[in-house]
Amino acid sequence: MTARIVVGYTATDAGADAVALGARFAAATGAELDLVLVLPGEDRSVITPPDASYDRYLQGQAETWLAEATATIPDAVTSRSHVRFADSFAEGLVAAAHELEASLIVVGTANGGRRGRHRLGTVANELLHSSDVPVVLAPEGSRRMEATGITRVTAAIGTRPGAETLLDASIALAVAAGAELRLLSLVSVDLPASVDTGVIRIAGAAHADDVLGKALDALPDDVEAEVVVARGDSIEDAVAHIGWEPGEIAVVGSSRLAQPRRLFLGSTAAKMLHELPVPMVVVPRTRQEGASR
Repeated sequence: MTARIVVGYTATDAGADAVALGARFAAATGAELDLVLVLPGEDRSVITPPDASYDRYLQGQAETWLAEATATIPDAVTSRSHVRFADSFAEGLVAAAHELEASLIVVGTANGGRRGRHRLGTVANELLHSSDVPVVLAPEGSRRMEATGITRVTAAIGTRPGAETLLDASIALAVAAGAELRLLSLVSVDLPASVDTGVIRIAGAAHADDVLGKALDALPDDVEAEVVVARGDSIEDAVAHIGWEPGEIAVVGSSRLAQPRRLFLGSTAAKMLHELPVPMVVVPRTRQEGASR
């Protein structure tokens, strides 16, 4: 599944988090790692007009930062570094992923969040609403975490368009990493406190069991999975009460609002991010035509 992985690098703690998680994915799946640092393109703002000497300095500084980041990657992981130019960091990362035929784009989250949790920055937010390549979000503090490899892949299964693609991506990642597979259904919904949710929750639980049963039936004969229905007063509460392993990865699908083969972070995934203590992979709701990934 993951022959090449692109890491969106900046010389920040978030960039270091992305490199650490990217290296962990690469080591677990046998993928090669491509560190990409994106600089402003030719159509830059008039505030920073073109200047040859400044451009040379900026590219030299970028290469220095990339060399320092590469030095933190384990020797067992094959890695390369690239400087790219684009109008936006997200645009440059997607273009690099296409050029390198990468299966994943890994980025860090914004500084200021709780350790091990997610707080979306500008680049991650733009990617999660435009990329046609699956995006991996590295929780804050990933650079300091001792977890190695991928021990379990948890797929948040639903019935919206893209569920089959999500399941296929989760299976492929679990198989590539030699990890366990867990199928998760979130039946909790955010409802006003005045609403009697008893009947709704019973119906929701039955629906979740049906969804998970169909997902199990769709698994290949040689793939086994644990199933779990999460419950709580809210999506955040449900996620907080699920057991998560240090080496776990959560996989979610793009919103139904996404254009075909594009990402759009839905409300459920956004709520999960508030409490999720592990990396999240967001996959487009339909496959990229003609792609091997």
